[in-house]
Amino acid sequence: MKRLFGLVAFLAVFLTACATNPKMDWQSRVGNYTYDQAVLELGPPDKEAQITDGTRVAEWLTYRGRSGGAWVSYTRHGWISSMDTPQPDYYLRLTFEPNGKLQSWKKYVK
Repeated sequence: MKRLFGLVAFLAVFLTACATNPKMDWQSRVGNYTYDQAVLELGPPDKEAQITDGTRVAEWLTYRGRSGGAWVSYTRHGWISSMDTPQPDYYLRLTFEPNGKLQSWKKYVK
């Protein structure tokens, strides 16, 4: 029974890892990736601004962090408390030229 459980757990982890999307190579997309393609692929941006020269800056939240918090639990040996470490949000900023082509990109944490 333990062997079967181990095999099922291994397969679940293996298949999940295989289904994970590879990291995007944003540098290779500079100059040929368009704003419209970004919206189709990433969805509407969370923030967007257009500068007077026609340049468009758009930001997507790629990972929602979590705020820290405390928890307390009871074991047979007594009370245990702990603090969760807060995790930041991760963003992707894409800047598009007036013609709609990707000019630059940046990943940042806030």
